[in-house]
Amino acid sequence: MTQDTNAQVAIERFLAMLDLEEIELNIYRGQNESDRPGRLFGGQVAAQALAAAGRTVQDLPAHSFHGYFLRPGDPELPVVYTVDRIRDGRSFTTRRVVAQQHGKAIFNMSASFHAAEHGYSHQFVMPDVPMPEELMSRADYADKFIDRIPKEFHPWINRMGPIDTRYGRPPSFVPSEPSEGPGVVWLKAAAALPDDPRLHQCALTYATDISLIDSIVQPHGRMGEYGPLMTASLDHAVWFHKPVRADEWVLYYQDSPSAFGARGLARGTIYTREGELVASTSQEALIRPAHAPEDRSE
Repeated sequence: MTQDTNAQVAIERFLAMLDLEEIELNIYRGQNESDRPGRLFGGQVAAQALAAAGRTVQDLPAHSFHGYFLRPGDPELPVVYTVDRIRDGRSFTTRRVVAQQHGKAIFNMSASFHAAEHGYSHQFVMPDVPMPEELMSRADYADKFIDRIPKEFHPWINRMGPIDTRYGRPPSFVPSEPSEGPGVVWLKAAAALPDDPRLHQCALTYATDISLIDSIVQPHGRMGEYGPLMTASLDHAVWFHKPVRADEWVLYYQDSPSAFGARGLARGTIYTREGELVASTSQEALIRPAHAPEDRSE
């Protein structure tokens, strides 16, 4: 198949993943990405949770959500989402979503939806960065550095996923020296999406979990002085400032203000090519070294 055909297939699978089955009032079941290796991707669970919340809200876009990853997800089992209708107000509507597998919660989310209103407007100016056409894709990095990339990453990096990415510096799956400074990543859906605004919010939610941990890892390197790192998202939040199309290039500009005690914090701001700030993110992640300081000589 051609690359365009592969991209379309990836998007069709992605849309099927977001098309939740309603199994009871306020209860939905989501299928997993069948071609993604390893444990469930946190972006999938967050996107499905937001989709479940949106199914109980009439014609309002989300303006923010805050989620916590509680347990690793099992890729062999569908995820069940239970929505609690916390509040339906004139301007704001609030939902709580719990994702479960094996009878246990793996993720919970509080999501808020807001009716459009007139108000003041300001934003940060978009940083001066290279455009996506000037940068390398994940596949480009995989081809160029395949001999340096650990074999456990090979099934993932060779997969055609639903999000196209362009990196301003080598992503953390490429072993490299520590690097300082903000992370520059461009993202978009691999093929065109339907026009539903809430679908685009769910797609952006999925995409925001793709590279944010890199900004925590890269000041130290994945193979730092304590050896390899084990990483996992602990929580994730997104604020949607303006409508956004997830099938057009957006800049994901990232930094990490702090890391301490095997946890690190990352932040991101998301701009259109034209410089509109459309969303902001934050994520705390586990970045657990393989060895404690006293074990470095072993």
